[in-house]
Amino acid sequence: MYPVSKRNHFISVLYRGAAAAGLLGLAAGPLLAQQAPAPAPGVQAPLVQQLPAPTPLPTLSAKQSSELAQLLADAGYEQGLRHDGAATPRPQSSDALVRAALDYARAVHSGRLDESDFQQDWGLRPAAYDPLPGFADAVKRDRISAWIRTLPPPYAGYDGLQKGLAKYRAIEANGGWATLPAGPDLSVGSTGARVAALRQRLAVEDSQVAATGATFDAALKDAVIRAQRRYGLRPTGTVSTGTLGALNVPAGDRVRQIMANMERWRWLPAEMPAKRIQVNIAAAVLTVFEGDQAIASMKAVTGRPGNETPMLQSRIHSVVLNPPWNVPAGIAAKELFPKGAGYLAAHNYKVIGTGAGRRLQQQPGPQSALGRYKFDFQNPYAVYLHDTPAQAAFSGFSRLESHGCVRLEKPGELAELLFRNDQNWQPEQINAALATAKTQRVQLQPQDQVSVYLLYWTAFASGNGQMNFRADPYSWDKTLASKIENRSAVTAVASR
Repeated sequence: MYPVSKRNHFISVLYRGAAAAGLLGLAAGPLLAQQAPAPAPGVQAPLVQQLPAPTPLPTLSAKQSSELAQLLADAGYEQGLRHDGAATPRPQSSDALVRAALDYARAVHSGRLDESDFQQDWGLRPAAYDPLPGFADAVKRDRISAWIRTLPPPYAGYDGLQKGLAKYRAIEANGGWATLPAGPDLSVGSTGARVAALRQRLAVEDSQVAATGATFDAALKDAVIRAQRRYGLRPTGTVSTGTLGALNVPAGDRVRQIMANMERWRWLPAEMPAKRIQVNIAAAVLTVFEGDQAIASMKAVTGRPGNETPMLQSRIHSVVLNPPWNVPAGIAAKELFPKGAGYLAAHNYKVIGTGAGRRLQQQPGPQSALGRYKFDFQNPYAVYLHDTPAQAAFSGFSRLESHGCVRLEKPGELAELLFRNDQNWQPEQINAALATAKTQRVQLQPQDQVSVYLLYWTAFASGNGQMNFRADPYSWDKTLASKIENRSAVTAVASR
């Protein structure tokens, strides 16, 4: 374990880095009253619960109709619900205008997708949301504009993306940026047309870069490092294949990437738990929040493409010390059984059962794939957070190497944070339990159980408003942006 001074330093480190989805259905008409059948003679009639009367569609004044039409004209574009900048045609009737407002409210508050649009591993789902009561009240009090402003997710992360969306749309409208030609690596001392093109490309996103000149000097190296940090690349200051690829992503693709990340914000609850753990799957980083402040961060290893780490929300309820690894059947059949009995014995695997029902369990120990800690939370994907003896992966900038679970760089410190209010599980007791090499599950006290979110953020704004991008390793951005635009196009036609 770590001395108290180091634990306290870890805790104090700040790391600054949220039912059905927005359905396309229009506002429901009056519900049909249900009439109970007459009871048989001598049988007491069952109590029938009276359904509340549905909220009728409000009637707009001429002034309100004009105001609402203006608000909706560009709202979907500004909130990233469509990529096309063409204004949405105004609905032809008052009821159609109201229904367009309700559809917009659902889309921007809880997402554009229909339930059928969600992939299996997109485990986050927005809460059911009925905008009609709030809209009717806004019409009654003549507060439509104020109501519209309350609809987007109430998070600074979403606000930063919305500002970034406007910036990158302007870049796209201005022609975007030219593709940088392939060639030898560029570094300090390089000269020529490719360096001049690099300067022009960097200057589009970075106002500190001098856009003219054909020499790679120290100032340009600093600009390359800033760009590499924005794109989650190793900040070497040399332009090689990876940096070239990130710089050559078209501006329009960056716009769609921002749109996709804005949509994912809408799937989160209106208020996040102040005490929580968040994993950015795409960036492979875990952040601990307490009091709604980021207090600590560590590197992670997340699922490789083909073994995607799912998006989900749950609660960590227990920590397993010296955990065994119950190997999933697919991994055992494809990767381990073919290596033979000698390999399995050397790596402390135990074969349980026989024939078609046999399975593998790796026993606790220094070679265990789960290391010394496993953090459990309920989910339908059988994923969890865990330790690992393979520490080399944490030195990389692209850390998508697991079968779907999340490996942690500093699991011991995370365990101490979770147990710090439990006098029975202070560092000394944890160390003693680990030293036995015996498996022990420790339930967290109810008040110490912490929410955990596995999220897929590939675009986010830093504190100064600078947009940051990560690769889209699972191609979820492209898939999601396409679904958003398709749903928005269908709804625009239906609302006329």
